[in-house]
Amino acid sequence: MTTAVATRELTALDRCDRCGAQAYVRAVLQSSGGELLFCGHHARAVEANLKPLTSEWQDETERLREKPAVPAD
Repeated sequence: MTTAVATRELTALDRCDRCGAQAYVRAVLQSSGGELLFCGHHARAVEANLKPLTSEWQDETERLREKPAVPAD
């Protein structure tokens, strides 16, 4: 049985499974199809060991460098 997880942009409601900070990385496990969410810091800490075990590694850490939109006056 194959479980498909639809890729969607992570939001402020998605929280790191390690520390509760906003998640910027989603790891979908090959073995179970389950997903783990990580902040940028914890994603980098586990990436080398965990990434080979995933079917998807969704990394949105580039969003940390985005400047917020300033509303026009």
